[in-house]
Order: sequence, then C-alpha cells, then structure tokens
Amino acid sequence: MLRIIDDRTGEPVDAAPARRGLTRVEVHASGSDATNLRVLLVGDLLVRTLELGGTPVWALLTGGRRQAELRADAATLGIRPFEDSPDVGAGLGEAQAVHVTAGGGDTPDGVRIAVAPVEPGRPDRFDPAALRLALITRHHSDPVRLEEAGLADARATLARWRGAVARWAREPSRPIPDAVRGRLRDAWEDDLDVPGVLDVLRHVETEPDLADGARFETYAYADRLLGLDLTRDLGAPS
Repeated sequence: MLRIIDDRTGEPVDAAPARRGLTRVEVHASGSDATNLRVLLVGDLLVRTLELGGTPVWALLTGGRRQAELRADAATLGIRPFEDSPDVGAGLGEAQAVHVTAGGGDTPDGVRIAVAPVEPGRPDRFDPAALRLALITRHHSDPVRLEEAGLADARATLARWRGAVARWAREPSRPIPDAVRGRLRDAWEDDLDVPGVLDVLRHVETEPDLADGARFETYAYADRLLGLDLTRDLGAPS
C-alpha cells in the first residue's frame, strides 16, 4: 500500500485508503518553469505507482496562463496527459484526493505532496529522458540543482542501462526474484522513494548471482514506474 507524507501534517497517510477506490490526483502547476515541470512529473510518478497497485486514478491538472507550454514540455519528458481540472467539487465519489504542488503552494483541503524547487532552471538544450532521470534521482522533497555534470551522468546512465537491457533481452527470460520485487515495491510505496528504486536497479545491474533474463524483467518492470524507455534499444544491432 502506497503511503505518502502529507505536507499539511508531516504524517504518513495511505494514498488509496479504500481498496480499489478511485483516487483523484490533482496537480497544481501555475507556470512552465522547471519547478512546475517537476511538480507535474511527481504527479505522473504518483499516478503510475497507484496504477501499479491496482488503484483507479483520475488525473487532473490545474494550471495558469502557460499551461499549454507546460503540457508540451511534459509530453517531451514522457509524462502522460492530465485532464484539465474542472470545478470538480466532490468529484466522482473518489475515496481520496491527493494534491501535488510546489512547496509552499496553496491547495484545496486534502492530502498534499509538496515538491521542492529546481534550480537554476531548465537547460536550453537537453535530452528529455536524461532530464527526466536527473529530476527523479533525488526525492521529491529535496531540491534539485540542474547542472551539466548531472545531466551528462544521467545521459551516460541511460545509455548504459538501455544497452544492457537490450543484451539481457537476448537471454532466456527468468522471473524477477521475490526479494528484488519486494525491494522495488517497498521503495516506491514509501513516499514515492524513486531514488530507492534506482538504487535497486544499480544493485541488480551488478549482482553476480542474477541471471541476465531476470535482470531484463526487473528493469522492464521498474520502468513501468520510471518511464525512462529502458527497453528502447531492443532489437538494435550489437
């Protein structure tokens, strides 16, 4: 069960308190800068995590004057579309409403995830997948400073992982070990600890006792949350 830290109280709460009950995820992004893009990205991660747990989700975006620009940038980063937020009131009978906003932002009553800022801002030129990885390398409650060194490291990591996944895919498939699957779920269900998920992948990459087929299945499974297109190079020449 996904538990998140409610920014209003500092206490953990269930993101989906009713089994199979609808959860409304409402992202509040008033601009199109890197911080607002990160807010929307955290909303995307929240939706993916809930769906992995079998929870139906209604994903909404409440934005400002530059929402079209934000949506365009979000699509580039592989963030799935959010509906325009109407005056939902009580909504469609959802069991829970979770608001995702920049730290210090005003939101309606309800559970709130606060996202720390990005500095100094989005680079003029960037690899979208590398930017996505750079933004999720730190927990959403910690600020992110985008620097060329960090983006270069993200590009190198993506290239290495995609190449490895393509190689592993040529080996016989093997199930994800229960311990590894448990570590992945424990991480992403603990206040969206995506950096913890990345740590599990780093361990799986080099664990000598794992079959390559199990490595492939692990990375493909984790990418349902991460959205990094780690299987992109399947079938590419060696």
